[in-house]
Amino acid sequence: MSTVTPVSAVSAPRLQVALDTLDLPAALGPVSRAAPYVDIVECGTVLILCEGLHAVRAIRAMLPDKTILADIRIAEAGSKLAALAFEAGADMVSCVAGASMETIRQVCQVAREHDGEVQVELADEWYDPQRARDWRAAGVQHVIVKRSRDREAAGDLSWNPQDMDRVDELAAMGFTVTITGGVGPGDLPAFAGRSVGIVIAGRAIVAAQDPAAAAKELRQTLEEVWA
Repeated sequence: MSTVTPVSAVSAPRLQVALDTLDLPAALGPVSRAAPYVDIVECGTVLILCEGLHAVRAIRAMLPDKTILADIRIAEAGSKLAALAFEAGADMVSCVAGASMETIRQVCQVAREHDGEVQVELADEWYDPQRARDWRAAGVQHVIVKRSRDREAAGDLSWNPQDMDRVDELAAMGFTVTITGGVGPGDLPAFAGRSVGIVIAGRAIVAAQDPAAAAKELRQTLEEVWA
């Protein structure tokens, strides 16, 4: 079991909004309202599959001061795909945990050339502490610990002890740990005192009747839980 960092030693995570809509107009409306309360804007996999990297360019033009993640989940062709995303205006790109170490190294090299950052999206079946250390040595800064959409759909809404221990273990390796998976204000107290660097909210903000109010509530909850 890992040791939980005392609450007083952990600052509040950044808030990331995930835009996984089927078209760009459906993303632009909510994010324009939520923007004052979020730190990172994620051009989600679904959005980029539907709209291409034009989505990244559009968000960059609208929100020039926000950090933008292109969630393209690179599995191979690391150099080419990473370069395309960074040249479109992304600050961060994502890789799948199953990508080869050569692909991860290629993506990290391109990220360094563009002053960008790399995130690996972790899945339970791909977690291996030594592999994670290799990612960190290659230059990966961010790792996602997630409750998957499919897991939620199957009715599993819990964050189990293994999830919590994984957050602590990865943070101790030097990663910025991100949590995601249907995260709402009610989930956050379970992570109090842990070294969570980023919290991703998608539907909780984008599908809300008032995206600004939803983002503001999440922001306030983050500050309260990690006060």
